[in-house]
Amino acid sequence: MKKLLLLVCLSALFIIPAVAQQLPYLKEPTFQAGEVLKYKLRYGIISAATGTLSVEKSKHSFGVKDAVHLSAFGQTSGAFSTFYTVRNQYDSYIDQSTYLPILYTENIRENKYRRVEYATFDHKAQKVSGKKGTFSSPTAQTFDLVSAYYFSRNLDLSKLAAGDKFKITYFLNDEVAQLSVEYIGVEKIKTVLGELECIKLSPEIKPGRIFKKNSRLYLWVTNDGNRIPVKAQVDILIGSVTMELVSADGLKYPLGKRVSYSK
Repeated sequence: MKKLLLLVCLSALFIIPAVAQQLPYLKEPTFQAGEVLKYKLRYGIISAATGTLSVEKSKHSFGVKDAVHLSAFGQTSGAFSTFYTVRNQYDSYIDQSTYLPILYTENIRENKYRRVEYATFDHKAQKVSGKKGTFSSPTAQTFDLVSAYYFSRNLDLSKLAAGDKFKITYFLNDEVAQLSVEYIGVEKIKTVLGELECIKLSPEIKPGRIFKKNSRLYLWVTNDGNRIPVKAQVDILIGSVTMELVSADGLKYPLGKRVSYSK
């Protein structure tokens, strides 16, 4: 179950077009300092976990003009906390002019297990360095768990058609990997925050001991100026797992407000 929760959270972040050249991005960011997003994860009707994403100006410059500190915190909740406790902190420091990560850290606390990791990024050399060495990347734009989410919110998706696929290159667990996502279309869905027009995506998953043979993971991202995931859902062998946005504070644009780059 722990791996399943991580997959759903990861998939909610990765919505990048699969092209070899530099990925195009918006000049003005869709987020701002002070933004705080809160999510809940359910297994069926049971509360499984909560998560918080936040943005603030970095206290460290890292030699760039606009360094930003991105933070993600996740923990198990409800009945899940009685037999498995998770309290994980992830932090990414990025150059806001390119949205590329400079430094990534994570502090993992899962029951009695503890791990503290870090990664630094040399995008020109296409290298990522961590505790276990230096890793090569096939692209000059490599992301971590957190920066991938914020970078994806700043891509131009206007030319996408149903069936087009996406990819992002990311570094996680001492490995450089890629995740593919399919663009489904635009639809309105009901959320805790009201009915919202969303971009619907389907991140790639592999059938196995958790997923059914024909399971698909679906992700809904607001088709507005903020581009925030509001819902993700996947059927598993027994039941389903759903992630939902429960609050959004400090948004740059009113939730649901269409802008020039809306689909």
